[in-house]
Amino acid sequence: MAALTAAVLAGALSACGGGADTAAQAQAQPQRAGKPLDPTETAARLVKMRAQALGGDQQGLQQNLQALNQDFNRSIKLADPSKRVDRENARIAARSVKGVRSVVWIDNENLFAIVGRNADRTYDTVDAICRQLEPLGDTLGVVVNLQSGAARNGDELEILSRNCQLPPGERALLQPNRQVDALPPQMRAQHRANADAARKAEKAEDRAESDRIIQANTPEM
Repeated sequence: MAALTAAVLAGALSACGGGADTAAQAQAQPQRAGKPLDPTETAARLVKMRAQALGGDQQGLQQNLQALNQDFNRSIKLADPSKRVDRENARIAARSVKGVRSVVWIDNENLFAIVGRNADRTYDTVDAICRQLEPLGDTLGVVVNLQSGAARNGDELEILSRNCQLPPGERALLQPNRQVDALPPQMRAQHRANADAARKAEKAEDRAESDRIIQANTPEM
């Protein structure tokens, strides 16, 4: 009996722990925009709004209308101008993220942060910064640009840029795609390819020269 009780208790604790882990993981994910409106949820909301209108529930109707408008704007990637992130508070919040060394605003939408280690120049760090900004306003209007302060070459110096709520390369509706990095990714890739080709050609030439020297110094048999 005691063993059975212990087993049940252990199972309950494990379930609770798993739920806590799941909740923590969900909380760790920043907000995301661009998801299409769910037809079922939208239809149910419209039915509810009709009932509220017929019943005279103006407050409930207004709340649902605002929520529907907000969901629609997020589906088309339109940031809310009335909830613009406060720049100074955002700078302080981003500076609190582990690994971030300094933070400045380039313009009203582009936040530039420098991390102290190359290993921290990741989209995970971008996510961490965006989560810190979420209580301050609509992060769909913010693009985080991340650079390493410990860079030793051109590749490590490359800036990661991403809108807080969208995949890399995408921008919110009406949001300009400002090129913050000194070299565009396509040009950086081309330079890397050219350098690789030059190194291969140099190695091939060295091998050919080595073969010529060996042949010149090998007596005829």
